[in-house]
Amino acid sequence: MKLQFKVQQYQTEAVDAVVDVFAGQPFADGVKYRIDPGKDTAPTLLEDAGLRNTGITISGPQLLANVHAVQKERGLPLSKSLVTSPAAPINLDVEMETGTGKTYVYIKTVMELYKRYGWSKYIVVVPSIAIREGVKKSFDITAEHFQQLYGTKPRTFVYNSSQMHELERFSSDAGVQVMIINTQAFNATGKDARRIDQVLDDFQSRKPIDVIAANRPILIIDEPQKIEGDGKKASKSLTALGKFNALFALRYSATHKIERTKIHRLDALDAYNKKLVKKIAVRGITVKGLAGSTAYLYVDGLEVGKGADFPKARVELEVQTATGIKRQVKRLSQGMNLHDLSNGIEAYKGLFVRDVDANQDTIELSNGDIITAGQITHDVTDDAKRRIQIREVIRAHLDKERELYAQGIKVLSLFFIDEVSKYRDYAREDTLGDYARVFEEEYEALVADSLAQLDVDEASERYRAHLESISVGKTHQGYFSIDKKTGHSIDGSVKKTGETAGQSDDVDAYDLILKNKERLLSFDEPVRFIWSHSALREGWDNPNVFVMGMLKKSDNTTTRRQEIGRGLRLSVNQHGERMDNAVTVHDINELTVVTDESYTEFVTALQKEIVESLSARPRKATPEFFVGKIVENPTTGEKVAITDDQAKQLQFWLTTNGFIDYEQHLTDKWFDRGEVDMPPMPAGLDQYHYQVAELIDSLHLDIPAPTDGRKPKKIPLNEANFHKREFQELWGRINHKAVYQVEFDSAELIDKCIQVLDKALHVTVMQYVVQKGVQLATLEAEHLEAGEGFKVTTAKVEESALSAGSTVKYDLLGEIAEKTQLTRRTCAAILTGINPATFAKFKQNPEQFITEAARLINEQKATVIVEHLAYDPLDDRYDSSIFTENQTAQDLSKAGEKLQKSVYDYVVTDSKVERSFVTELDTSDEVVVYSKLPRGFFIPTPVGDYNPDWAIAFREGATKHVYFVAETKGSMSSLQLKGVEDAKIECARKFFASLNEKAQLEGVKYDVVDSYGSLLQLVGA
Repeated sequence: MKLQFKVQQYQTEAVDAVVDVFAGQPFADGVKYRIDPGKDTAPTLLEDAGLRNTGITISGPQLLANVHAVQKERGLPLSKSLVTSPAAPINLDVEMETGTGKTYVYIKTVMELYKRYGWSKYIVVVPSIAIREGVKKSFDITAEHFQQLYGTKPRTFVYNSSQMHELERFSSDAGVQVMIINTQAFNATGKDARRIDQVLDDFQSRKPIDVIAANRPILIIDEPQKIEGDGKKASKSLTALGKFNALFALRYSATHKIERTKIHRLDALDAYNKKLVKKIAVRGITVKGLAGSTAYLYVDGLEVGKGADFPKARVELEVQTATGIKRQVKRLSQGMNLHDLSNGIEAYKGLFVRDVDANQDTIELSNGDIITAGQITHDVTDDAKRRIQIREVIRAHLDKERELYAQGIKVLSLFFIDEVSKYRDYAREDTLGDYARVFEEEYEALVADSLAQLDVDEASERYRAHLESISVGKTHQGYFSIDKKTGHSIDGSVKKTGETAGQSDDVDAYDLILKNKERLLSFDEPVRFIWSHSALREGWDNPNVFVMGMLKKSDNTTTRRQEIGRGLRLSVNQHGERMDNAVTVHDINELTVVTDESYTEFVTALQKEIVESLSARPRKATPEFFVGKIVENPTTGEKVAITDDQAKQLQFWLTTNGFIDYEQHLTDKWFDRGEVDMPPMPAGLDQYHYQVAELIDSLHLDIPAPTDGRKPKKIPLNEANFHKREFQELWGRINHKAVYQVEFDSAELIDKCIQVLDKALHVTVMQYVVQKGVQLATLEAEHLEAGEGFKVTTAKVEESALSAGSTVKYDLLGEIAEKTQLTRRTCAAILTGINPATFAKFKQNPEQFITEAARLINEQKATVIVEHLAYDPLDDRYDSSIFTENQTAQDLSKAGEKLQKSVYDYVVTDSKVERSFVTELDTSDEVVVYSKLPRGFFIPTPVGDYNPDWAIAFREGATKHVYFVAETKGSMSSLQLKGVEDAKIECARKFFASLNEKAQLEGVKYDVVDSYGSLLQLVGA
């Protein structure tokens, strides 16, 4: 198993945010200098030549202008100035949510800064040993990926005061040099001063900090909020960072406490809405007393299935056995008598199941009590709660594993505990602690139950064989600190104070977790359940953690966001490929958290933490918010900023149409705009409708509530409807995989590119610094050795329209051809066709010219591709098992009643439009059978895979078109469909047209509808 990495647009945007701040900075390999050789070395002028970062040569005003351009592009407030700090003169903030690849982003930023500007010396500063170990692992596993992308890779080392030769290499070697250091290595003062600040005999009587500072390194501060203190007074760590003499500092975190100059934001809300992290489900436990009864009941969950006795409830109750009273889980249907099921225990006398409601996830008893899944009827001991949690983790694991095994995705579950002895007890012969013992008992019972419930088909048999091949003893493993004398797992040392309070600083424990990261992702490795100490909660994660069990007392050092952080990253398959297809990403990637709190308590607290982290987001639709925001002309690709007048008119438009209230907050009318005819936007903004709508939407903090992990259920297939002749005929017609090709006249693309480059290509003029100096009056040998024989007397910044004499050679055609994937001939035709004044901008700033030209050409290419797309249907077809195999469990509270004409017994809908549409389909005389198309059926398009909504078969003779595939939208206005959605729909039209052409039959009609009435008009009822 080897993790695969790929270039992703959202990460590239974070990299570009930093790189573009320095647009206009000339490329330079670095400044050669004489490394301080220390004492007791022979003096020489040639040896030990160091290579430090070149200083920033663009002016302060130009830097601020670059920052503003980056901030406008990302819709961020404009900084009044570049904020300084004790750590560095320039401090740039990049906000990235946990699990989105923050470390990957800053490694790529290092490579891009080196490529663009020649800066090669970097120091990654981390707040703890845990994060240090995780960062080093990330550099190691991405090295080959970056070697392929850039033709080189960073040389990294962890700072160690006993390995000073690494500092010599850091200073002298060419290429990208990265030192990783944790704050504990440099932030002490006085008698506790670290070796980094001391004159060391074994380092030729030099201070390590002086050797580091001479390189003018660039600082990358990982989790700065854990380093900087509260902002009232600079922390020791922040002050100590000033000794590194940094060129500038890049600050990466999901939760900045102190903001400097923010240039990029990807917060919790963005990450979820863009489907860059797993969605969250919660299984909680709540105590609910019964009226006038002491009967013990725990409603484990509800099930739907085929047969008259469904739905059923899994309920744990007490049962009289030959060896005493035991708690057992039984499946209950409507009408069952609890007294009989308990073998006559008095507490259950007179209680029977009046109703089982799978939609609401409740059972009703004969005494009128309604119990919801996850509720216990009276308080239980902590041990009993832990057993329930362990059972819930195993059940959630098996449900997810059954769903994903056929897709080649290994499911892992993670238990956090606060005492190792609860898992590993060396006083017992088998060394199993109480939790491990409970785990093995519950695992064996649940696996037996799961195997009994499996269908008899090929995919199920493969999973059965896999499950039966893994013994209970080999499927769980603890990752803890190890006692070096005994080899036993121990609790390990935990920090008591400071920002890392409650965390372990045990390197060995992290090494064990990180070393096994890739192996754990393979089916060949039987370990599926990981046990870890709650103190080991930072610096590592595993993308395939799908279930987390919190078997520990809550404490005030850990937030719920931190607890779930180890499982947010998107999963990978057996080839190490991320499962991030936009169609299926949140069907596959869901993290279930099993807690001993109630669902409501956990979710309320988690959402409160998320809202607090979003406090800097603007909430009011004021003119100030809209002014300067960048929108792009959908036809020409030209980017323009919203003017002050347009911003005022837009706010007035929102007010008069009731889209905002008197406090400028969005109203329900705005959120329900899909169900009304939208008035045109004012002041020429209507052509940017969906972009402006996205800007307005961004003012709403719509925090997605984690789902209740017990609610989703696999929806049964209605076999009779699925096998109806009409549906099989419809499925046979649309069930084709396809490839697409684009055939267009290069001249058309060349012409469009020439027009847009002449109109929209903007390049910053290159700047340079002219310095005048005089030789020192008295010149000593050490002055020459240190490169200090001259003293600067004046310096001024000048702009140059020409970069004459530049030693850097650019392969202009090659660079643009690579970035656009066009031939050199096509690129040459574009560049020779543009206005000479446009081409002259290349000399002003070659790097920016190449980047901007490639971006504009790519935008035109995307437009032309969709216009000239052609599909070629293949004989290869989807297997009918996609209707059952890869179907994810769904929340039936949004499903309504059981359906009569649907291929599925229930259909979950997300809007009133869809709910009404389903109701009318199911009751219409014209419709014979219909289906919500499974996620496994999709159409490839240049802008991502597309999954149509509905397949509908009408009664012959009732309509003109018998077979129909529909996409339901709340609004029919193409202006209100986002650009990508619109493009996918246009591609789908071409796909179905190609099917009809190939079949030479009365074809399948495809279109977008907003109601059943509009559907009937299209089919000609």
